[in-house]
Formats: sequence, structure tokens, C-alpha cells
Amino acid sequence: MKPEMETAFNRQVNAEMYSSYLYLAMESYFQSISLAGFATWMRAQVQEELFHGMKIYDYIHERGGKARLEAIGKPEEKWDTPLLAFESILAHEQHVTGLINNLIDVALDVRDHAAKAFLDWFITEQVEEEATVGQIVDRLRLIGNDASGLFFLDTELAKRVFVMPVT
Repeated sequence: MKPEMETAFNRQVNAEMYSSYLYLAMESYFQSISLAGFATWMRAQVQEELFHGMKIYDYIHERGGKARLEAIGKPEEKWDTPLLAFESILAHEQHVTGLINNLIDVALDVRDHAAKAFLDWFITEQVEEEATVGQIVDRLRLIGNDASGLFFLDTELAKRVFVMPVT
């Protein structure tokens, strides 16, 4: 693996680990405001982001590189409303999509077709991530200040379970 590709992948491992840390902070926030279903949804998201980070970590080693772990930034801990939390998630997922797109740009620049093929899975994953979070944002906007709507959504989000993707 070319050094610039290895460096880019290592940055992405850190970004994925930060994502899991951010969602863990959000899980704690939702627990603190008695929205256990939202917290359950976040716990599944934590596991998903850890899976993404480890998938890239393992790929670095499969290609003969060395994974280099850096400090993970401290995430926010509190949001004013569930809607603002999910709008923050949507913005974060859009940022991650940009990071994945940048990784593909590096792969194309250094003509690493194996890396490009590996990253195609992440592009599809990010489309799904943004769509799912976008739908929750839309529903929270529709709910507004309706407590019964919020509790209904909380019950629905509690059903999410992380399932290890087949790749």
C-alpha cells in the first residue's frame, strides 16, 4: 500500500472511532433525558461505527500497512433537543461521507484500484446512513413539541439492533 493511502486510511480509522465515541456520548444524553429507545438506537450506531473503524483497520493490515492509532477527540455531551441531536448526527454523517469521498480521491490519485473497490462498500453505507438519519430528522420535525409523538418514536427506535454486516 502506498504511504499516502496508508496515511489516509489511518485518518479514517480515527474518524470512525470518533464517530463511535460521539454516538456513545449521544446514548448517554438520551439516557439522561429518559429516552431509552433513542439511547438503544445510538448504542447500535456505536457498534456500527466501531465495525467500520475495525474494517478499515483490518484492511490496512491485509494490504501490508501499519495501523497507527491517534488520540480521539472529545465529543459534545449535551444537546438542547432530540431534534438538534439528530440534526448534528446528519451533519456528522455528511462530513463522514466527504471523508470517504476524499479517500476515494486518494485511491484514484495513487491508482490503488483495490482500495477503490474496498471503499465502494463505504459509499453505499454512507448513502444508507444519511437516508436513515434524514428520515428521523424529518419525523422529529413533524413531531415538534408533541410528547406523545416523541414517545412513539422512542418506542420505534428501541427496536433497532446492530447486525454485523456481511461484506
